[in-house]
Amino acid sequence: MICRNGMLTTVATEQKAAFDEIGRRYDESFVERDAQLAEGTWLIEQLGGAGRVLDLGCGSGLPTAKQLVDAGIDVVGTDESSVMLELAQAQAPGGTYLHRDLRDVSDLGEFDAAVAFFSLIMLPKSDIPPLLRDLRDQLRGPRLLQVAMVLGDFDRFPISFLGVPTEVCAYPPDELRQVVEDAGFETLELREVAAEAEPNRIEVQLYLRAKAG
Repeated sequence: MICRNGMLTTVATEQKAAFDEIGRRYDESFVERDAQLAEGTWLIEQLGGAGRVLDLGCGSGLPTAKQLVDAGIDVVGTDESSVMLELAQAQAPGGTYLHRDLRDVSDLGEFDAAVAFFSLIMLPKSDIPPLLRDLRDQLRGPRLLQVAMVLGDFDRFPISFLGVPTEVCAYPPDELRQVVEDAGFETLELREVAAEAEPNRIEVQLYLRAKAG
């Protein structure tokens, strides 16, 4: 496990505990996932239904890992919650699922693309730029990156998600674009989508597509 600051172990433990407790309710909470599925469809088209993809913070495997595996793509999913990984094994069989800190990508080999759908929000902002640089160095071929975040402007902000306390970060669109580009990527597209993330709760989500320079 990499260790860039003294908070790493504490943060990882907090997030693991939160998602171990949330478990299957995570999938049950989502009302709309059309935008995320569209991102998966775009990636499959870019890769021609082949290639190796890192699903960073794969969670329960739904919808992205399953979508990619079903298309014939070699998926490696990582997550800090063993409960979520058990769900991924059951719901998206065929992928390789690893229990590790999200920031630990050093020995995973090369990938044609990396996706991080609503996983980076669980990290302190200070940890995101070095992680993006690490991901850039492990990309090959088309060298694609997809990131999904929630629109906002805060860091380690305490929230209650499905009744479980945790902390999240969020970026304004221009800041997210800058962070990704500073890490060595070219932004291909950045769009805002209003989605019902939980019953009766609408949030604005950011979907960014990029290519390593």
